[in-house]
Amino acid sequence: MMPSARSRLLVPALLILSFLSLLLSSAVGSVAMSFTDWIAALQQPDSALGEVVWRLRLPRAWAAWMVGALLALSGCLMQVLLRNPLADPYILGVSGGAAFMTLLGMTVGVAAALLPVMTLAGALFSIILVFSLARGEGPWSGTRLLLTGVVTASGWAALISLILAIGPDNSLRGMLFWLLGDLSHAQPGIAPTAVLAAVFVLVTVLARSLNVLAMGETTARLLGEETDRLLWLVYLLASLLTAAAVFIAGSVGFVGLIVPHLSRMLVGSDHRVLVPAATLFGGCFLVISDTLARTVLAPRQLPVGVVTAVLGVPLFLLLLNRARLKS
Repeated sequence: MMPSARSRLLVPALLILSFLSLLLSSAVGSVAMSFTDWIAALQQPDSALGEVVWRLRLPRAWAAWMVGALLALSGCLMQVLLRNPLADPYILGVSGGAAFMTLLGMTVGVAAALLPVMTLAGALFSIILVFSLARGEGPWSGTRLLLTGVVTASGWAALISLILAIGPDNSLRGMLFWLLGDLSHAQPGIAPTAVLAAVFVLVTVLARSLNVLAMGETTARLLGEETDRLLWLVYLLASLLTAAAVFIAGSVGFVGLIVPHLSRMLVGSDHRVLVPAATLFGGCFLVISDTLARTVLAPRQLPVGVVTAVLGVPLFLLLLNRARLKS
């Protein structure tokens, strides 16, 4: 089935909106700028205001876009994996493993260059643990995977609480901000950008297979898909995206839950359109959320995870109510 004209038009519209959200983020902040000052700052990177725009605001805005895109794409994959439109990237404990290892590295004074390695190691360990326990000896079970992931996530949460309890007081505030989702010191870097680009291309190529897998494992197997290999691949890709997002900004909630669900309502369930739409929408959503986090109480800044929760909770409840009324 070919995507509708509306669906095909929405993706370019979201691409334009992404660009506009980055421009908005570069123009708004605790340092007031007129429109003329902002244009001059864009043209003169070496000026005082140019430094603010090019070295502070735009890198942070790009980091926010990256994290939103990573989480939204991961959410799409998790919802296929669990065949549940309300699954999110944090539900299977991958982010907990990544966050625990990152905080552990911060606590023991690991060099900053090694923190990405620890983040990835925590995510991979959690992936292997959850998938191995959930798979067991019998057939694949999404319910068993979900239950195993939730229990594993609870265990990671307990270990994170232990680190916060015994960690040094002078770093406690920074750790808490990071856990709530903090972009104040975020740098997207080459590695997360490469992860997003590579996974996006691969998922786009696999879009038809994801459409089949979303119908159920039995149906996918009857239609010729190698479901075991595909499920492993989907879980691995979703976990890699989540780990990259956690390393950049900590745990930013609701983006991977709300954005794919809203995108599905707008463009349908065809992953050929849903994947680019959700990725772009997630980037826009987090850039706007981070702009609010920087400006609502300026010069003080809020963790961006607080803003996404404030926006996401009522939106989530509205979606649940809509689903109840339709049922």
